[in-house]
Amino acid sequence: MAVQILPSLLAADYGALAADITRAFRSGADALHLDIMDAHFVPNLSFGPDIVKLCRRVEPEFYRHVHLMMTRPDLYLEVFANAGAQTIQIHVEADCDLHAELPRIRALGVRPAIVLNPETPVEAVYPYLALCDEVLVMTVHPGYGGQSFIADCLPKVAALRARAPHLDIMVDGGVNAQTALDAVRTGANQLVAGSFLFKQADMASAVSALRAACDAAAC
Repeated sequence: MAVQILPSLLAADYGALAADITRAFRSGADALHLDIMDAHFVPNLSFGPDIVKLCRRVEPEFYRHVHLMMTRPDLYLEVFANAGAQTIQIHVEADCDLHAELPRIRALGVRPAIVLNPETPVEAVYPYLALCDEVLVMTVHPGYGGQSFIADCLPKVAALRARAPHLDIMVDGGVNAQTALDAVRTGANQLVAGSFLFKQADMASAVSALRAACDAAAC
């Protein structure tokens, strides 16, 4: 599988959000990752559906990948699908029936994905793999950007790749030039990078270098 790189909008300059959306799009990244936090499931607030709409309006060709860090994501699936989400990720730890909600995401014309937190055993997502197009393994505790990569999460990536070789497997949290290679060598093919990419003076060069290194590591 080709490695995909997704800048996380959480690390953007909120005073120049439209400009940073365009900068990420022009960097050659594969998609934009949007973390939606409800201040209940995680101890922080971030974006709502209007920011997803902004992304669609500013760069309509830039794929929009929406991660719902919410206790009740099931109450907001239509809202975010209508706003322009093209993938919606919901947590295995969320308070909803995933056997019902993952097919509902697909019925909305959106790719369904499942997420597990660092403390959650990988076996928790096994009952839902047939309902998903991808799995996100959090490599930090969700809620804040700029955290350090938790390497102990990588065995989950390896277990998922062995069990579901056809699925996209993503890591999110603490991704940089070194941890990205560790993740890819373990079996990840999608990398969310926030602070590492948005702090670069030349994001396009950083994306190109990261992609080349990860493609080599994957081989």
